[in-house]
Amino acid sequence: MRKIPLRKCLATGEQLPKMELIRVVRNKEGEVHVDPTGKMNGRGAYLKRDRKAFEIAKKKKVLARALQVEIPDQIFEELEKFVNE
Repeated sequence: MRKIPLRKCLATGEQLPKMELIRVVRNKEGEVHVDPTGKMNGRGAYLKRDRKAFEIAKKKKVLARALQVEIPDQIFEELEKFVNE
């Protein structure tokens, strides 16, 4: 049996398999990107693929705290596209 990597959602606090989460990355230049592959370089934070999780993250600014940078609204718009797929 293969080991399934688990990660913790910042908004809900749930431990879920890595493939069920979306990774948001801050690179060395301080730019923030949504990382659907989970392989981009930089500091990463994970969110559950759920609209409620995104709303909690935006309201409580957990992404901004974890990545230590201000999160633009464009990132949350990109995250919404992943829920609608």
